[in-house]
Amino acid sequence: MTKTQDLKEKYGPWALVTGASSGIGEQFARLLARSGMNLLLVARRGERLESLAQELRRRRRLEVEIVTADLAEPDAVDRVLAAVGVRNLGLLVSNAGFGLKGAFAGMERSRIEAMFNVNARAPLLLAHALLPRLQARTSGGIIFTGSVEGEVPYPFSAAYAATKAFVHSLGMSLHGELAGTGVDVLVLAPGATDTDAITLQGFKRELMPGLMAPAEVAKQALRQLGKVPLHIPGAENRKYVSQLRRMPRDKLIAFTAQAMSAAIAASSGEQG
Repeated sequence: MTKTQDLKEKYGPWALVTGASSGIGEQFARLLARSGMNLLLVARRGERLESLAQELRRRRRLEVEIVTADLAEPDAVDRVLAAVGVRNLGLLVSNAGFGLKGAFAGMERSRIEAMFNVNARAPLLLAHALLPRLQARTSGGIIFTGSVEGEVPYPFSAAYAATKAFVHSLGMSLHGELAGTGVDVLVLAPGATDTDAITLQGFKRELMPGLMAPAEVAKQALRQLGKVPLHIPGAENRKYVSQLRRMPRDKLIAFTAQAMSAAIAASSGEQG
């Protein structure tokens, strides 16, 4: 069997992908469709989601259903679960997320709450609701999309980094709990990736060298699922995080504070 066929064999016939209208989530959808898996796709932007679904139905002759939902809304998770229904779902790709950069005290409460709901609450509740059916199948998988920022403290990205640290702890803890059950759990921790999130967080693409292609990030995640608890795509990203982990905590915090504030200033045109 090819690797894509292996995915369908173990995790099929249905996969749920959140944040599927663009970026890494879209690439997860494309790769899973290539493997022959039917898809339930979730995102806020219904038109983009339906366009992708129509393309995948036409090209792959699969069942592709969509749920237009903003996971920042309190009832969105329940709507997604209702759409899952009784489908034989074997893979959850909890990918939806967004970031806020800048001084924590200056952020709007509503935006912080929305980010927490999307980045942390939704993955937690989706995993909690769907895990029993994965365990009953004795074969399934969960991928949580975290971030390199989930591995160390990041001043001026404090709330975002905290939501990703939450996801990292959740995912790796579940990896341990589910060892030997046939349910695989992976935390994917990308570095800078060439997606809409770059500009939405206020950064300029041209000031961020080494952006990874979202297709490569998703491909690496699917290859590592079932092998390791945490995967950081990209050799340079892995080297960077390894160096940060070895730094004394006070020096680490000072370094990431300077790096993030400099990146924000450069993108805003301010002089550091």
